[in-house]
Amino acid sequence: MLPRGRWVGEEEEALRRKLKYFFMSPCDKYHAKGRKPFKLGLQLLKIVIVTVQLVLFGLSNQVVVTFKEENTMTFKHLFLKDYDEGSDDSFAIYSQSDVYDHIFYAIDKYLALPETTIGRYAYVYSVGVNGSALSLCQQYYKKGSIDPANDTFSIDPHIIADCIGVNPLSVPPAPVSNTNYKNFTLKFHKLINVTIEFQLKAINIQTIINNEIPDCYTFFITIVLDNKAHSGKVKISLENQASIKQCRDPSVSGQAENYARLAFDVAVALICMLSLLLCGRSILRGILLQHEFVRFLKDSLSRKVCWADRLEFINGWYILLIISDILTITGTIVKIGIESKNMSSYDLCGILLGTSTLLVWVGVIRYLTFFQKYNILIVTLRVAFPNVIRFCCCVAVIYLGYCFCGWIVLGPYHVKFRSLSKVSECLFSLINGDDMYVTFSGMQSSGTLVWFFSQVYLYTFISLFIYMVLSLFIALITGAYETIKHQIQEPIHITDLHAFIAECTDAPSSGMFRGLETSPCSFFCCCDSTTTYEDVLLVN
Repeated sequence: MLPRGRWVGEEEEALRRKLKYFFMSPCDKYHAKGRKPFKLGLQLLKIVIVTVQLVLFGLSNQVVVTFKEENTMTFKHLFLKDYDEGSDDSFAIYSQSDVYDHIFYAIDKYLALPETTIGRYAYVYSVGVNGSALSLCQQYYKKGSIDPANDTFSIDPHIIADCIGVNPLSVPPAPVSNTNYKNFTLKFHKLINVTIEFQLKAINIQTIINNEIPDCYTFFITIVLDNKAHSGKVKISLENQASIKQCRDPSVSGQAENYARLAFDVAVALICMLSLLLCGRSILRGILLQHEFVRFLKDSLSRKVCWADRLEFINGWYILLIISDILTITGTIVKIGIESKNMSSYDLCGILLGTSTLLVWVGVIRYLTFFQKYNILIVTLRVAFPNVIRFCCCVAVIYLGYCFCGWIVLGPYHVKFRSLSKVSECLFSLINGDDMYVTFSGMQSSGTLVWFFSQVYLYTFISLFIYMVLSLFIALITGAYETIKHQIQEPIHITDLHAFIAECTDAPSSGMFRGLETSPCSFFCCCDSTTTYEDVLLVN
């Protein structure tokens, strides 16, 4: 620690005041310079408008997602024979005649779509093979000869695709002959899959509810009859992808152009840009003040400043706000592109705006740290964080071992262990005490050895992670909290930086800080680490 009494002179006193002002709370800064907290108001305003923007986008995105999901369900009921909503994962057929029946059923329904469907759909021509509207394809091995009776086979794994095109009525009522698709012969002995691909157009007029121009959709529909397992079970699935674009010459009677949403988005972007600039200025001023302090100690006292003291000048909340502003600005640009129908990246926009709003609200914690009772919680998390990360790294090794073991051994017999992602989700649920009985009872009939292994596997994992790992994890947090409580009652080690600041005894209301030429940081940004000098020491 630097001895007191060695720092004398006007230059030293001015530097102390700058540093003390840097670490003051907003209230103390107001008493020190009498400046109104307009930047704090800007930050609070940003929280409100970013949240409102997210809510407005969420309502629009919900309409889009609902429209796509409802159309997907409609297509399944229209084009899949004997479809049941509860059989998505198990919808399959088991005979050659059923395969042909489902193929012909889907194509017949497609050709009769205008006369059968309740919705308003339009065909998309010249998107299939040979300029057709619908493509019927089968994929099969170039050579596939299997003789189970003699335990012999001969396979060439190169895949061949055989496709034909089908067209609906081109100009009603003049029909186009499409009976040739019923002569389509499948090579079942080497068949991999059968696909039916076509496109349909639709218009989502319910967006008028949100005072938006309706969107024009193009649905890319693919029906797959999967036989790659050659197990006698052909799985049937329907996939639907959608693209959105602006409709031609939109006309909504009795509704004028509404630019309020666009003006609001522009205002959000401008406010976030201002916040970004102010945060960047605060970081720059903090770095300049750090260099000034380092240079003073080096030139006047021949002392070096440790990295812990250097990092005091760059608060992590700065970075949080800057990232949030960048995400908000980028998401707003994407949102404007979506509303102008030049883009259709709803998922990307949702991720950007959702993450930015999350970070904005997390940033509110910074203002809670100005109250000592809340600050203890934040400091406890900060102190415990390094130990928690190291602990999680060690636990992750054991967790991954259980994941791989469960996937390999129990995957063929348990639906919750069929893939690594499902295994991880299942084990994480078990750690939190969820679905225990269902997991135990979900083992399919298997040999005694596998059943016995599953019991040992589940019991050891639950015992290890619930009774030991979770207890140790909680103990780390509790230990950090107890350490902070003891530090409040015991003498605290004071760093060179805070010892230097402690030499300045001027009160915020003394008027001595009004002579500072520049504020070392932006008011609404997160340069204020604490409310009192004791809290500053507590953080360190």
